[in-house]
Amino acid sequence: MKKVLVTGAGGFIGSHVVEELLKENVAVRVLLKPDESPVNLREFDIEIMRGDILDNESVSLAVKGTDTVFHLAAIYSIWMKDWSRIYEVNMQGTQNILWAAVKSNVERVVYTSSIAAIGIAPGKQASNEDTPFNQYTLGNHYILTKYLSQQIARSFAKNGLDVVIVNPCFPFGTKDIVPTPTGQLIVDILKGKNFFAFAGGINIVDVRDVARGHVLAAKKGRTGELYILGNLNVTMKEFLRMVYKVAGFKARPVIPTFIPVIKMSAYCFKWWSDHVSHATPMSTPPEVKYASQYLFFDTYKARNELGLTLSPTEESLRDSVRWFRENGYAK
Repeated sequence: MKKVLVTGAGGFIGSHVVEELLKENVAVRVLLKPDESPVNLREFDIEIMRGDILDNESVSLAVKGTDTVFHLAAIYSIWMKDWSRIYEVNMQGTQNILWAAVKSNVERVVYTSSIAAIGIAPGKQASNEDTPFNQYTLGNHYILTKYLSQQIARSFAKNGLDVVIVNPCFPFGTKDIVPTPTGQLIVDILKGKNFFAFAGGINIVDVRDVARGHVLAAKKGRTGELYILGNLNVTMKEFLRMVYKVAGFKARPVIPTFIPVIKMSAYCFKWWSDHVSHATPMSTPPEVKYASQYLFFDTYKARNELGLTLSPTEESLRDSVRWFRENGYAK
């Protein structure tokens, strides 16, 4: 890698990917939306271009002169008044980037997919890169667009473009300015707003490990292959207790919550958003249905083929809690 383009660089994972690339002494160009804040990038010596990934001219200019492209730009949302935008950005935007890479003779593309684009194995079994996608009936537009976008990337790989696909699990860490779903879980726990645990689990991973996994994928990944970037599989009860411990909380309860109760609440939240507030609800039925599964993943392939090493999760969580407190998200 000599000169790279990073889309979605202003975001949580993207800004850490930029930091990892700079450690490699790579010249970095980023493509930000016209109105996007560069706050996560202000400490870096990089080239910033403005444009929309749905605008082919902007995309072509951004890709031109680079040898490697990291495509992270995407929309994540659990609720939108008009879902058309998420399909346009996540699918058409991906296709625009990949076509521009073909036309500019880019040597390699690392496409950031998600574990949402991988199937879920039964019970507490860990899914891997070969687990067939089986989440069609959820009604979750984000999950569906990430799977379809991943299929677009794989079709380009089959037709001659050197594309490697990475699938991050549930990252946490510094610079989570939005915050992400995992980050919001931590913030709510720190604020005392969340001490409920429902059946289900997630795979948590330090965002710095995810960023390093992107760079390793560019160096060592096999064309057309998926690489899950995750670390520790934990139940929701275990996750709450881990955050309690690193946050220094004593004797806080973990209250079991039944999924039917959460689903009923989610239906109410969605109805209110659809008909009254027109703002993103706390939760939606498709989100609850997905999250109540055991979203456990096997990270062997990334560790074995890419050489990805993973940080101790307790230390990483401590860094995340410290960042949220220092930046005013929680006391």
